[in-house]
Formats: sequence, C-alpha cells, structure tokens
Amino acid sequence: MRRTGRDTGAAKAISVRDSGGRGEPSRRQAASKPGPARPPEAGLSPGLYLVATPIGNLGDVTLRALAVLRGVDRIFCEDTRVTARLLARYDIAAPLDLYHDHNAERARPAILAALRRGERMALVSDAGTPLICDPGYKLVQAAVSENLPVTAIPGPSAALTALILSGLPPDAFLVAGFLPPRREARRRALERWPALEASLVFFEGASRLVECLGDMAELLGNRPAAVARELTKLHEEIRRGRLADLAAHYQDAGPPRGEVVIVIGPPEPPAPDHATVDARLRAALAELGVRDATAQVAAETGLPRRELYRRALAIRRETE
Repeated sequence: MRRTGRDTGAAKAISVRDSGGRGEPSRRQAASKPGPARPPEAGLSPGLYLVATPIGNLGDVTLRALAVLRGVDRIFCEDTRVTARLLARYDIAAPLDLYHDHNAERARPAILAALRRGERMALVSDAGTPLICDPGYKLVQAAVSENLPVTAIPGPSAALTALILSGLPPDAFLVAGFLPPRREARRRALERWPALEASLVFFEGASRLVECLGDMAELLGNRPAAVARELTKLHEEIRRGRLADLAAHYQDAGPPRGEVVIVIGPPEPPAPDHATVDARLRAALAELGVRDATAQVAAETGLPRRELYRRALAIRRETE
C-alpha cells in the first residue's frame, strides 16, 4: 500500500473485483489417476503475473502465489529488501528487479520485450494486490494493448480487509486510495463524493489522520466510520465510531502507529420530522394493528422500532 505515482492507476471501483496459468482442472481431470509428481511451478505459461502478497502477516500468502513466484523467470517489485524477506521465508530463488514510480518509464520497455519473447514475469507490490495504489497500471495497459497474456493471482488486500472488518455496508464501495497531503487539495477531492451511495475506502498516513478525519466529517457528514491499522499483524486494531468522534479520539491519543485504512459508510438518509412520522403512523394505524403499523413505518423510514412503537401506542390512545 503506497501513495500513487505516475505509473499507478486510479484505484477506484464501485464493487468488488482467477484465472491464469493452465487453469483449474476439469472434474474428469481431477478424478483421473494423477500423473508423475512434478513441482507445482512446472508448465507455468508465459505472461505477466500480478501476484498479491501479504499486507503484514507472511502466512497470508496463497499456495498459488508461491507456485507462480517459484516458476517465473523474474520478479519485479517496488523494494527488493521487502520482497526478499517474503522470498527467503519460502525459499524462493527467482531473480528480483525493481519496478516503481521512479524507474517505470525505463523498465517498462524491457519487461514488454521479455513478454514478447515468451518469458514469465511477476509483478508484486510491497504489500497487498498490485496496481491498487501501487505501480503497474501502465505496464498492464501496455501489455493488454499488445495482446500479451496478463494473469492476476488474487490474495491479500488492505482495502478489502478493512472494508469487511469495518461493519459498514460492503455491497457497494469506492476504493479512493490516498488523498492529497495538502489540506486544500484534500478537501477538493472529498467534495467529489458526498452523495455517492457507497462506502468509501481511503489510505492515509498516521500523521495526517486527525486532520483528515476532521475534513471528512465536515465535507461528507458525520457518518459512521472505521479506522483500521496494522491489519493482519500482532497489534491489529479496528476503531469504529462517527467521524467526529474518531477525530477527537486520535486528537487526544496521538497518531497511531502503522499504516491506516479509513472506511466511511454511505450517506445516511435524513430522519423524517416528527409530524411526517406521526402522519405515516396514523395512516398505517387506520388499516393495521400497532405492531404491524410500527413494522411498516420502521421499514419505510429506517427509524428504531421501539421509538415508533411508543409513538404508535400514544396515537392509538389519542384516537380511542
């Protein structure tokens, strides 16, 4: 998870996002007698492999990712020191080379030339799924434009991990990546999304967390949110609450340690005024009992049933 640069794509998708190599065996193949044993990487097809790597806990790497990393001719990464730790843990000796924001323009032609020769190349980020706020978008775009094979090896993602731990609606979401570090530019970016009917996922540096949460509360509304840090690590923490309350907490507690993901719930519908609610209840009570009328109005307004039930009882007594 890194701040975007020249070679990164716009890491935004409203909704969630395997194929590759030789594909999964058919039922007939799976049921047939296995052939001679061979290394899992044998027969790896030529092409570019986008391999997701752990976001913290090295045990989260997939078996398929390990097989691909063993089988490729070269692995391109953001920082050889970071990726070397993963490879050493699993005794993988594939050559490493750099592909990051600062050398992408020079490295991309060589990678494409290797793909044209039928070589097998892997692209990894320091942590998580490549291209999501990490280098690689232009490389994939160029490979696709030449009909060179590109395969994704799915796995860990800080954005999805934080989303499903947040307790906020995951059915529609926007991964907006890093916001601009300067306040004026950050506020302009936030102004694009106040009406979007989706949960919002942002990456942020710990030192700017308080200021960022405050801007979010002001420009998006004081919505339910969650701050996730140190995901999959020993000190993983998910703090949930309203944006203003989270800002106040970190203002008092100080910046947290580790990388941070902020998840914000979708816009909340405005609560109907009391007169409107009473009118809905009276109309429902004209045809239904108190319990059924309460359930109907709760479904229409999203208001708590207990509060509506008490009000329905009061209205029924007034009319008796």
